[in-house]
Amino acid sequence: MSEVIIPIDTFNPVEFFGVNDSNLEVLRKNFPELKLVARGNEIKVIGDEKNIHVFSEKINRLIQHYQKFGSLTVDNVEHFLSDKGKDAVPNGQPTTDVLVFGQNGIMVRARTVNQKKMVESTEKNDIVFAIGPAGTGKTYTAVALAVRALKNREIKRIILTRPAVEAGENLGFLPGDLKEKIDPYLRPLYDALYDMIQGEKVKTYIENGIIEVAPLAFMRGRTLDNAFVILDEAQNATESQLKMFLTRMGPSAKFIVTGDVTQIDLPRNQPSGLVQAIKILSNVKGIDFIYLDGQDVVRHRIVKEIIEAYNK
Repeated sequence: MSEVIIPIDTFNPVEFFGVNDSNLEVLRKNFPELKLVARGNEIKVIGDEKNIHVFSEKINRLIQHYQKFGSLTVDNVEHFLSDKGKDAVPNGQPTTDVLVFGQNGIMVRARTVNQKKMVESTEKNDIVFAIGPAGTGKTYTAVALAVRALKNREIKRIILTRPAVEAGENLGFLPGDLKEKIDPYLRPLYDALYDMIQGEKVKTYIENGIIEVAPLAFMRGRTLDNAFVILDEAQNATESQLKMFLTRMGPSAKFIVTGDVTQIDLPRNQPSGLVQAIKILSNVKGIDFIYLDGQDVVRHRIVKEIIEAYNK
């Protein structure tokens, strides 16, 4: 008799084992010769070494499926335990360019030439500036890269930040405490996260500090290390704010700065830090600038026409 403990430490074990251990019961029925004991974030397997080896292969497929799609049903378990149980994705779509598997198995990937350049540049450089108009997928691609890095354990946390600049509205007159006043400005970052990670898991990650969403001012005085850090709407950061942000970078961090230089909400006498950074940092090794345009718009088709009309 042999005994092996298989860790289930990358997600909520309740989700993996199923409601009332429904998924675990399917495993037990298919491996009656093994004793399976689920304890917290691990499963203990007792039995013949050969049978344990077969079981380990099957459960690793289930773990991979859960990590990709964020869910595991009884049907999934039965499929993977059958002879047909290959680790395939819906509709036979290739997965080599998938950044992350989002909610309900949605494959999040770079969809345009310049989004792909963002991905390639991030793999080669520590700081990437992604500059382009609304709807070009700058923020969404950046968040997907951050979530991928977290799932692959390349970093320990994700930090998402924006300057809380009033775009024609007065922040001080909004109801609620500071968090409630600031959250509307950070909503696009939350939306991207909830597309890629299950809602309850996002909340848990935020509570545990694995994901932090905060205004740019909250970065002052910190060292951001072992983290994937995204500064969104950087055109609304002043020169001193952007310099402050970039100099927070620790030795094991990745930074992506996104912005649209055509939508600056700073006072007219206040130059944009992003515009200045393009001039100052363009020749610094390890920093790259990716420019997106109307061809990268992934929103409604009319958004592309709106951008072109304003450019004219």
